[in-house]
Amino acid sequence: MMFLGLSFYAWITVATIASVIIVMIRTRIPVEITFLGALTVLLVTGVVSEEEGMEGFASEPVMVHAAFFVVIAGLIHTGAIYWLTQHVFGNPKNYRHAIYRVMVPVSILSALLNGINVVAMTIDAVKIWARRLSISPSKLLVPLSCAATMGGICTLMGSTSNLVIAGLYAEKTGRLLGVFEPLLPGVVLTAIATFLVVALRRLIPNRESPEISFETTSDYTVELLVPTDNPAVGMTVAEAGLKNVKGGSLIEIVRFDKEIIMPVGDDEFILGGDRLVFAGQISDILELKRTNGLVAADHHVYSIDEIDNNRKLRTAYVTFGSDLIGTSMSTNHFERDTEMVLVAVARGGKRVDGQPREIRLQAGDSLLLECPPKSDDQLEKAGRRNLAFFDSHFVPQTGPRTITAGAILVLMFVLSSFNIRPLWVSTMLAAALMMATKCCRMRSLTKYIEWDLLLILGATVVFSTAVTKTGVAATLATHMLRICGQNPHVVLAAMCLLALITSELVGRVGTSAIFFPIAWHEAATLGCNPMTFIMGLMLTVNLSLVTPMGSTTNMLIFGPGGFRFGDFARLGICLQVVLFITTFVIVNILYPM
Repeated sequence: MMFLGLSFYAWITVATIASVIIVMIRTRIPVEITFLGALTVLLVTGVVSEEEGMEGFASEPVMVHAAFFVVIAGLIHTGAIYWLTQHVFGNPKNYRHAIYRVMVPVSILSALLNGINVVAMTIDAVKIWARRLSISPSKLLVPLSCAATMGGICTLMGSTSNLVIAGLYAEKTGRLLGVFEPLLPGVVLTAIATFLVVALRRLIPNRESPEISFETTSDYTVELLVPTDNPAVGMTVAEAGLKNVKGGSLIEIVRFDKEIIMPVGDDEFILGGDRLVFAGQISDILELKRTNGLVAADHHVYSIDEIDNNRKLRTAYVTFGSDLIGTSMSTNHFERDTEMVLVAVARGGKRVDGQPREIRLQAGDSLLLECPPKSDDQLEKAGRRNLAFFDSHFVPQTGPRTITAGAILVLMFVLSSFNIRPLWVSTMLAAALMMATKCCRMRSLTKYIEWDLLLILGATVVFSTAVTKTGVAATLATHMLRICGQNPHVVLAAMCLLALITSELVGRVGTSAIFFPIAWHEAATLGCNPMTFIMGLMLTVNLSLVTPMGSTTNMLIFGPGGFRFGDFARLGICLQVVLFITTFVIVNILYPM
């Protein structure tokens, strides 16, 4: 049965993909859960078979990324990435020079190691540079993100969307793209982007770093002592009215015998000699000395690095898609579930006034948290769904295995670049060597493998299969040809522009999988070289520089830089216009129709 030229299964596919886009834009449901739900719909309705569903998770992009996570774990564990990021930058003389010294090395490293990993490892170093130059970190973090994105275009390994398109191309043609297939156009685009960032550096927003709000914790925490004859002794904190007070909240009780109670429950009893630690507006909290008969403690509990040998302060930012968005700590269960306690909130580089636990959180908010005596890995695992910590204290030790890990990385690229072995075989071999040489250990791999990304990759391959199998790709391509005419240049430009807009909203990976069969069908219908359309798509989806959602590297710097949602738009749009035109020209030159 056909309706408007599409079969019943085709309409299910269209509705499923449309639902994915709407859910990702309008809700905070995690991306991997959204993709898994969509995949379930396609399987249950029979749009794709069980075999086709499983083939997505056994595809080349999934295998390459799974193995590459192991390679990256080895490079991080042995200190290879840390050594590179600490020694290739040099010492910048001024702001303009610093942009070049950030963008050139980062773009090269991102082509080899994937831009996401490079940004994560270099944020702290770039912020130190900013302090030396007396500028806001945001002025260097934007060039860092841009360089990582553009450098990633240059190789298949540098960008996840490149790998997805290469895998789909291999399924269509049986021919593997070389790992450096996009190198030449990628280098041209990266060079132009670097020049534009320097020339348009005035468009980079000047935002205060959240750490400025967190440098002196005594500014927003105060410790008060309960005298033994205080009327509140023997009451619960709720009965005494000391849990949530004007301008702040009780985050911790330190007993006279050094016992620490954190978080503080409503039914916790108050004893004489207790030290009550409040966070919030100091002027309001100090009124408790008069109204509740408390006295000032003889010392302050906090220092910025350590509270004592067991407790510590950590800073993190609320990620996009976090369940915390729109809630306050007083209404959600985050503190109870993670044993972390909110001390203060910063937004846009400035501390948010008011009672911290009553502040409704937004994406990108920076949080100062008092954490229990757990390792950094345990804390990050506990908060991973909602928070991203950006004050990691991990500094790896370099040694002989650092050289070994670097040699394994070089071997991987040599094998794949000269077509000695396919890319997925090269990465699997590199991963095996990393473990065999103890550059990384099995028990530490789980924190480096991003299972959610592997799930998304597998699902996107299945989406591409569904779009092709049900005729959706052919129908959309036909309608686009009808609107744009038979001029292949106009069709290519329209397809790339639509893909670019979509990638800004839902990300590059999903966009690549959905638009690949459309691009392929357009090329076949027009009798053009398919590589013109495929490379146009590959390069274009990587130009999503305007929103945090479109670029993972933008999301990584969003919290640490104290950015606001629209901060990337001014420079990003200027870059997009120039780079989009350049992409169109260079693709037609290198891959003539």
